[in-house]
Amino acid sequence: MRYLAAIAVIVVIWLAGLLAFADRIERMTPPVDPGRADGIVVLTGASDARINEALRLLSAGRGERLLVSGVNRQVQRGELREVTAGSNRLFDCCVDLGFDAEDTIGNAQEIAAWAAAKRYDSLIVVTSDYHMPRSMLEIRGLMRGAELIPYPVATPSLNADTWWRSAGGQRRMVVEYSKYLAVLVREAAARLITPDPPAEAPAETPADA
Repeated sequence: MRYLAAIAVIVVIWLAGLLAFADRIERMTPPVDPGRADGIVVLTGASDARINEALRLLSAGRGERLLVSGVNRQVQRGELREVTAGSNRLFDCCVDLGFDAEDTIGNAQEIAAWAAAKRYDSLIVVTSDYHMPRSMLEIRGLMRGAELIPYPVATPSLNADTWWRSAGGQRRMVVEYSKYLAVLVREAAARLITPDPPAEAPAETPADA
């Protein structure tokens, strides 16, 4: 009986977390003014909306360069340029394509390597709203000292009124929530094993001596 009661409690907690996660996604909107960062990164997906939003931010001067992470290896640069919005000049001068990432962990690794190579300490992160919490966890795990500004792109089929009405919406939300929990536990364990180093005290000046 206690075993069944424990399972029931876990299920209730999991369901409550799922509903809270779905509500968080519903309330997630891009910042009115994301400010300016060193660079902009976008995680590719099924829709070109993510890339178009990232290009719009780049054209508005919100970052020096843009990384499109997780591009299919079979896609040529010219093909991607033709199906996305924005000027060819901007695309040619300031857009980098990453072909190595095959999942969100790979995206984070690709983004962290790109930012390190460019010496960028602040990034605007563009991806779908439902994908943003997990993406931010993965990227922060590799760039703990960086400033990361989330810029979520809305997914109309996943709003609070409709996601649970379709099998596709239910599956996407449940799978994404489960993956998010797994990353959350993994990162919490990693921080226990390797905590962030303490901030260094400012150097003492002769006037302070």
